[in-house]
Amino acid sequence: MDYGVQTTILKIMQQLKTWWKEEVIYQIYPRSFKDSNGDGIGDLQGIISKLDYLKNLGVDIIWLSPIYKSPNDDNGYDISDYYDIHPEFGTMADFDELLAGLHSRGMKLIMDLVVNHTSDEHEWFQDAKRSKDSKYRDYYIWKDGKDGKEPNNWPSFFGGSAWKYNEATDDYYLHLFTEKQPDLNWENPAVRDSICDILKFWLDKGINGFRMDVIPLISKRLEFADAQYDMLNEIIEHVYSNGPKVHTYINEMYERVLKNYDIMTVGEGPGINTEVGLKYVGHDRGELNMIFHLDHMFLGHGEFGKFDPVPYDWSDVKRIFSDWDEAMGDSGWISIFLDNHDFPRLVSRFGNDEDYRKKSAKLLATMVLTLRGTPCIYQGSELGMTNVHFDSIDDYKDVETHNFHEEFKKKGVSTEEFLKLVHENGRDNVRTPMQWNAEKHAGFTDGEPWIKVNPNYTEINAEAAIAEGRGSILEFYKMMLEFRKRNKTFIYGSFEIIPQESKNLFFYKRSDENDTFIVMLNHSDEEEMVDFDMSDYIFVVSNQEYGKVNILQPWEARILKLRKD
Repeated sequence: MDYGVQTTILKIMQQLKTWWKEEVIYQIYPRSFKDSNGDGIGDLQGIISKLDYLKNLGVDIIWLSPIYKSPNDDNGYDISDYYDIHPEFGTMADFDELLAGLHSRGMKLIMDLVVNHTSDEHEWFQDAKRSKDSKYRDYYIWKDGKDGKEPNNWPSFFGGSAWKYNEATDDYYLHLFTEKQPDLNWENPAVRDSICDILKFWLDKGINGFRMDVIPLISKRLEFADAQYDMLNEIIEHVYSNGPKVHTYINEMYERVLKNYDIMTVGEGPGINTEVGLKYVGHDRGELNMIFHLDHMFLGHGEFGKFDPVPYDWSDVKRIFSDWDEAMGDSGWISIFLDNHDFPRLVSRFGNDEDYRKKSAKLLATMVLTLRGTPCIYQGSELGMTNVHFDSIDDYKDVETHNFHEEFKKKGVSTEEFLKLVHENGRDNVRTPMQWNAEKHAGFTDGEPWIKVNPNYTEINAEAAIAEGRGSILEFYKMMLEFRKRNKTFIYGSFEIIPQESKNLFFYKRSDENDTFIVMLNHSDEEEMVDFDMSDYIFVVSNQEYGKVNILQPWEARILKLRKD
């Protein structure tokens, strides 16, 4: 056999079993996790104070949303200095203490890498916008206007045009997100050099990897032709994502920096579909370890995105997870999640946060922790935290919400009607403060929180869940996390859907040479008949008291194990 082929096979075999497949990610949105100094903003010392809580929960990898210096136009995803900590969060000494605290507990830390764009207050852009002769001019993307208007019809993710006029140089710069987030020009080798320097700085500090924000957007289609699609999600997939050099750029980061460290990389995947997914995460690609694909999170998004809802049901969700598992096969890997800082609370979107909040939260936890992929839990999901329904648009802080509010007002949509859309899909649903106890401001802060606390904190909080014990959502998460670690079949085992007539039933088999498990999920408020012979199986997990063997109760989750005798 050719030596090169042998080396490739050995490399693939070594990657098949690895720590980042076996461990579980927990995302912290630092601004909303825990405030230590009473200024109403969560910070690094606040996180440090809760490390034992996280360890006891049973998670392994902490993903921090951005903590870099930023003007916070998009809550830290607009970075003005990649080498410094935002003073609201603390200091570099606080960061070092956090990292040491995690490592001493056997846990890991991954950082958010936001390099599709910077803040317009970054020194590169501040210099570039002053003159066409700036040494940083080619760090960004500039185009002349067309017929007195923007260079093309590209829309921003957050509403309005993706182009902003710059008076000093009489041209436009590209910003796929807010106008304070100018896109970097990855065609420029100096930009890629600077990004590799950033990677090395944080990896040399000892972090364990990166979550790469909107990474499929970094390579632009340089003809900058008008988008020929109506729906925003179609524009993202066919115009903004998967550009001609995206794999060249990611592989360059891998070869120059990433491969030299034992780390995990996960890419956020807007526009990445099953046809191209393996190009990003194939074991032999030299790119990313896994992706957060967004197909299930974009379900229900209409022509204008999340604030233009269209119907979908659980058959769509099941199809997406099945298609992605088939697309990855044994050669790639994804992360399994149902909410994060950009999408609604999982129990409010995919469960029933009123009549069956606890049961549906436990069912969704079962699903996240038994599908094939690395699970990612968003802060508060382990408590069953829900969406928030503020009465005033002024109570919402998210730039996306306010931008689309202005867009919808121009279309004649009242603020009252728009708020109904925000209550369902606004990003602030997941950004309200973590609910630690029933005291003022949910124990998040001694001051005034940067955003209001969800009023249901008096009932839904960590202290109450701990006091409740075995029946709580928190204890169910702990049990399921330990169960997953104990049964590697849920990590490396095969995945096979077991067809059911009802669209509300999601049955699947996880099996390997040691064990076979059947996961049964009833995603509905109704009883559902079970079409599966359970005589050769034993019950090992349930999220509620057993009813009739051949009937699943509303929002019931069961895990069965094949007998060995």
